[in-house]
Amino acid sequence: MRIAFLTLGCKVNYYETEKMIRDFRDRGFSVVDFEEEADIYVVNTCTVTNIADRKSRQMLHRAKKKYPHALIVAVGCYVESAGEAIEKDEAIDIAYSNKDKQNLAQFLTERLAERLQSKQEIGRGTDTHKQRTRAFLKVQDGCNQFCSYCLIPYVRGRGELTSAPPEQVVEEVKDRVAAGCREVVINGIHLSSYGVTEKRADGFIREGGKPLQDLIRRVARVDGLTRIRLGSLEPRIITREWLEGLSDCDKLCPHFHLSLQSGCDATLARMNRHYTTEDFAERVALLREFYENPAITTDVIVGFPGETEEEFADTMAFLEKIGFADMHVFQYSMRDGTRAAAMEGQVAPEVKKARSEALLARVGVWREEYIRRQETGKPNLLLEEYVSVGDERVLAGFNERYVRYGVPEEAAGRLGLEPGMVAEVPEARVIAES
Repeated sequence: MRIAFLTLGCKVNYYETEKMIRDFRDRGFSVVDFEEEADIYVVNTCTVTNIADRKSRQMLHRAKKKYPHALIVAVGCYVESAGEAIEKDEAIDIAYSNKDKQNLAQFLTERLAERLQSKQEIGRGTDTHKQRTRAFLKVQDGCNQFCSYCLIPYVRGRGELTSAPPEQVVEEVKDRVAAGCREVVINGIHLSSYGVTEKRADGFIREGGKPLQDLIRRVARVDGLTRIRLGSLEPRIITREWLEGLSDCDKLCPHFHLSLQSGCDATLARMNRHYTTEDFAERVALLREFYENPAITTDVIVGFPGETEEEFADTMAFLEKIGFADMHVFQYSMRDGTRAAAMEGQVAPEVKKARSEALLARVGVWREEYIRRQETGKPNLLLEEYVSVGDERVLAGFNERYVRYGVPEEAAGRLGLEPGMVAEVPEARVIAES
């Protein structure tokens, strides 16, 4: 039986898809690419914006249209938020919520029992899974921050927080390293709340981030692991004490994604973010004190309800001052059921688009400025795969700061470089991300 997966949205979704893939393989399924013919298509959906909802629907409908006899399965956040629309959607044969993902292989196998018995061609085709050099680990689920624009606390456990035991995480890291991974990316829906279980408005603050700090140190002791990268962090977890506790962890990459959303204090207050721009700037300064030229990336929403031209100008000025390595820019998307959807001062679509384009133009400049500040000489790369850059074939990989480099195929062969290696490469050059 052949099964194909498509993942939309956050890195947590990617981790959960990888877990589902392993579970289905253990049950004898052959995993193929989503563009290939399969018996089952699973779309791990996202609902963070209206565009994400639309993309989820499009991919489900695309699979059903192309392979009408296949079983189309929707899982994840869009299933949680869409409600009755899922039941009415003729393209979706089966839908499962977030809490069912961990048992999807079992549930779907049981559901398919009669169908499997009637199939004559089972197990044909090849498994297209390739060895990965980087693995995503989901160690935390749930969010109790309740930002005014976000549905995630409602579709990910209604504010409940759960964390994987450190011993379980370490064992999973060991398994991934044994399978060839050299870097792990530690993720969560609200990663800074790792180890926190109480439903509190201030989330992880009571714990000071120590559970996550301890987890990172434990993971760093796994033999064969070269790098640890962190998913999105709440800015307030960055304290001098927290960084001092990680100062001897050489495997932790100097790449920090701090969620900002706006560079204007008035907008942050309406968003129900729990910090100010001054707080944020202080955390960035700490990171630059402890790490040389760290890659600091972020997310920004433009056109949030009530955002005036002056507020947008404040955001642009703050972003310019911070000097991010890169950022994701989103136009505010109204989500029914959130407080922001009922706010006055909804910004016109054409205004949101114009602000997004203006910001994206500057993001490109900031990205180039950061790349020019990279170390010269021999970048230390985790080499991952061969790709085509124009007419040239190169072995691509990322440095610790998540800048992508390529090594010409001839040079890679001469230097004895292969995917999966970590090496200093004098002949590498920066290439665009694919």
